[in-house]
This record gives sequence, structure tokens and C-alpha cells, in this order.
Amino acid sequence: MTYLVSSDLPAEPAGRRLRALLARPGIVRMPGAHNGLAALQAKAAGFEALYLSGAAMTASMGLPDLGIITVDEVAFFIRQIARASGLPLLADGDTGYGEALNVMHMVRVFEDAGAAAVHIEDQLLPKKCGHLNDKRLADPAEMAAKVHAAARARRDLVIVARTDAAASEGLDGAVARAKRYVAAGADAIFPEALTTPEMFRAFADKMPGVPLLANMTEFGRTPFITAAEFEALGYKMVIWPVSALRCAAKAQEELYATLARDGVASAMLARMQTRAELYATIGYADYEALDSSIVATVVPQMPGSGSAGGAPRDDTR
Repeated sequence: MTYLVSSDLPAEPAGRRLRALLARPGIVRMPGAHNGLAALQAKAAGFEALYLSGAAMTASMGLPDLGIITVDEVAFFIRQIARASGLPLLADGDTGYGEALNVMHMVRVFEDAGAAAVHIEDQLLPKKCGHLNDKRLADPAEMAAKVHAAARARRDLVIVARTDAAASEGLDGAVARAKRYVAAGADAIFPEALTTPEMFRAFADKMPGVPLLANMTEFGRTPFITAAEFEALGYKMVIWPVSALRCAAKAQEELYATLARDGVASAMLARMQTRAELYATIGYADYEALDSSIVATVVPQMPGSGSAGGAPRDDTR
């Protein structure tokens, strides 16, 4: 299958496909995919939805996750991941790239690029990873206005409101904000940097009927909790935002160290994806077959060619 043939493309908008997943029983698992190749590998592993992390995206660009990239830069990543995998994608929208009109522009750009959902957080710029300290929070009324703007601008996009308030305002403060964001039009809530299973359960208990997203990042404030455990705690979605990038970056670091030491990459062969495996992942043969089929069909036999007295061939058409 390739994205170049319309029959291979999903029939429904990405947002509707994600809503259908959320309507099913069970938790929706969304591993982070920071480029098209990672998206294809996640799909091959059986995942039905993906997550685009701002931290993974910016790190892949050699930048810190401080809200310094633009809407169009993020749209480039959304397009390649949605195109490669065809899976519903939740994109990190940071603080919305400005105020209400900027948020509406972001929603339209992301949805046009192929995103199924976006999450917006209630931090002030320069925003930080949710598991770091000294985060500055926006006024809840201003954040609610952004959520309302996002909901007005979307067609099918799922709007997820993230709150970073638990660390500074406590669980009750985070819940109060979350309820305000739902009233403003959020479809789901992302409580960031909760520190115990009991906190996750308590938050869920205070938000009945609202789809909740859990962030299972490594090296942060949240202990390791499985997808099944998050589901039992009352969560509908779980993301592993930077895991794939961390593994890829560590492998690249080891490769470059090996090249610098040995002058050859042979010691790393067992760690490499082979040429055949890479071509299978990206569907190389499918593209070749498509190309061959087009060449075979766009050069038809001209009427009367090959017979005596036939009409002269017009090679200009």
C-alpha cells in the first residue's frame, strides 16, 4: 500500500477515526512517533493511534522543548506521520502558539495536515516539560478561552486540554481547572505529572464521564504504570511520548562512537535494521509495483497503428 493511491487512504477524517477508537471499550495506546519511519514501525507493531511529542520533535531538530518552534514546523511532522501510517495522530500543541486567534489558526493547520487531535497546555511561555520544576501557569480563564477558541475552529479534531496545575495548586486545583476546560469545549483532559497511582485514581474519580489521558514518560515524576493499570485507574488514553526517540538517539550515539573508534560500522551490524527490513517497512516494493502499473497503462496502442494504411501516429498527444 502507498499513500499515492486514493483507495489506500482512510475514508474518514482522522478525528472521527480517533473518536471511534475512544468509543470502544479499553484504553487507547498511543506511542510517540517523531517521524514517518517511526510511525510505520509503530503501526507494524499493532498500534492503532500515535502521539507526536513536542519534546521528541524538538529534540530531533536539535532544540530544547521550550515552545520555540512554529505551527508550520509542527505541521511538517504531522503530515509525514499521518501520510506514512494513516493512523489517527494526537499532536502536541504546546500553549497554542499565542492567544485565541493563534490557537484557532493552529487547529486549522493541524487538522489540514492530518492530525486527529491536539492537546493544549495551561502553561505560560517559555513552557517546560511537564515533569520539570518552576512551571508558570496561565490564568484559568485565559486557558479556557483558548480551549473555547480551539473548539470553535475544529471540524473533527479532538481537543485535549492539559493542565500542569497539580504540582503547584494541588489535585483539587488541577481538577477545578479541568472542569472549567471541559465546560469551555475540551473533549478530554490530560492531567500532567501526577506522581502516584493514587493521584491518578483520585483525579479520575473527580472527573466522571470525561475521557482522560495519562502520560507514561521515562525519567519523570510518574512511576512506571502499565497501560492496563492506567485503564483500571480510569484512563482512556496513554502516551509514551519520547520513548522511541530516546532509544533511537542512544543507538545513534553508540554508532557514532563506534565509527570514531574503529573507522568502520561492522561492530554495529547486529544492531542495525537490514536493507531488506528497511525496504519492507517503507513499502519499497509497493511503490515499484505502482510505478510499473502506471507505465503499463499510460502508453496505449494508438488506433490504426501497426496496420497498412492506418492513420498516421500523432506523437504530440
